[in-house]
Amino acid sequence: MSRMLRKVLFAAAAAMALSVGSAAVAPVSAATLRYANQGDLKSLDPYTLNETTTNAHLGNVYEGLTKRDKDLKIIPGLAESWEIVEPTRWRFHLRKGVKFANGEDFTADDVLFSADRVRAQGSNFQTRVPKDAKFVKVDDYTVDVVLATPNPILHYQWDTWYIMSKKWAEANNATQPTPASAATPSYASLNANGTGPFKIESHQPGVKTVFKPNPGWWGKPEHNLTEVIFTPINSDSTRVAALLSGEVDIIEPVPLQDIQRVNQSQNAQVLTGPELRTIFLGMDQSRDELLESNVKGKNPFKDKRVREAFYKAIDVEAIKSRVMRGLSTPSALMIAPELFALSKDFTRPKADPEAAKKLLAEAGYPNGFEVGMDCPTDRYVNDGPICQAVVGMLARVGVKVNLNAQPKAQYFAKVLKPNGYKTSFYLLGWTPGTLDSHNVLYDIMGCRDDATARGETNLGGYCNKQLDALTDKILVETDADKRNQMIKQAFQIGIDDYGYIPLHQQSLAWGVAKNVKVVQRADNQVLLYWIRKD
Repeated sequence: MSRMLRKVLFAAAAAMALSVGSAAVAPVSAATLRYANQGDLKSLDPYTLNETTTNAHLGNVYEGLTKRDKDLKIIPGLAESWEIVEPTRWRFHLRKGVKFANGEDFTADDVLFSADRVRAQGSNFQTRVPKDAKFVKVDDYTVDVVLATPNPILHYQWDTWYIMSKKWAEANNATQPTPASAATPSYASLNANGTGPFKIESHQPGVKTVFKPNPGWWGKPEHNLTEVIFTPINSDSTRVAALLSGEVDIIEPVPLQDIQRVNQSQNAQVLTGPELRTIFLGMDQSRDELLESNVKGKNPFKDKRVREAFYKAIDVEAIKSRVMRGLSTPSALMIAPELFALSKDFTRPKADPEAAKKLLAEAGYPNGFEVGMDCPTDRYVNDGPICQAVVGMLARVGVKVNLNAQPKAQYFAKVLKPNGYKTSFYLLGWTPGTLDSHNVLYDIMGCRDDATARGETNLGGYCNKQLDALTDKILVETDADKRNQMIKQAFQIGIDDYGYIPLHQQSLAWGVAKNVKVVQRADNQVLLYWIRKD
């Protein structure tokens, strides 16, 4: 084992007084898979952090009522089938014979419990289930969901609404979700009990997580793995070195500058493809005074001219060529073009720093102003360098950005709802859980509303009631052409408001050993149950 990887594996363990030495240096069997990601698996509580990598990790252990196949189509999961028995009543027929990893039977009681828990304070998944939806137990294996209004896409993101055991949660004082900002870990954040194809044998946050196949899983395994060892490796060079030396089998992501080197190696290759995630910038438009700015007594971002100035100062083509090395697709919308049929009707204007300066002057900031910016450093492809580029671009129009770039665990704990959206200006990425525009319009662009969970991930508090009204109509519209026109209108409202600054869709870049076969989905979930190792 190289000194670099040994340092990654053991440094945190030493600090935590945990012993992982013998396990870390054990010989790798043919069916042991070692996987490394730039970010950590912060919590095992499936309602703590709505983030793709975390959802993928936990999706090997927990399951939803629905699943998505290799092409992202919705298929049965813990529910064998479902139907809409009335416009506002769905009926789910649960799979019989399913057991949690601890041997408990899965029943309707677990669904009702999970529906309450996922909507409770501290959950980062409150929009998975409508606040006003009522879950009715028909019998042990049938659940009705009664809605206030029709919702034809109710189940579109239930593949990542993971069902928990009611008995297990109650026995371990884990009935409430663990917020990302929690100062101390809960039982559910350190332990897991799902119905999925894997179970977690051990979890040492910041060090490693060991997955083992669940022998009692109800499905038919497609993998041939006997053990999976996940190690967070934040350093790009260390992660690539571990792959090239054969010490790990899969890394994600491969730094863009190292793709050619990996492809020229004898034992590894890079799998690339389009990703459905949109990377964007957001601004605090809700507070009367920004938390992090030298402007006192008012909020510059409440002025549309300031938001437009920021938009025009950002050169997405320069970010594509200089930061992303051509592996990004600049976007005019807050959704990937693959997910909205009329996306071609929108074009993004070129950057115009001079116009940005004029707008700032008109808004009363001829010399610009200072503002804090939050950015993760281990969540998206080149997220730190993107933020550095944004800092430089805004400096050219007179705005001094004080960048707070930190690992995703600290970043999300600061900016998400449970901690009060404590950010003034930020970078975020979003893949709509439904793979539908409504999710973006509701979760990201909708006015924040605790009663309905609308705008749960609207960190900056952008709000336009006309857009919300359209979003509600979009949810229940069944005519595809009419629906697309309403979506187009809603996105245009957001563009006219300069509510957000979309940047691009990044490209997938997974480093994979040549003796490993994986399924690369466009949602960037590395799912263990489709991996085979020769």
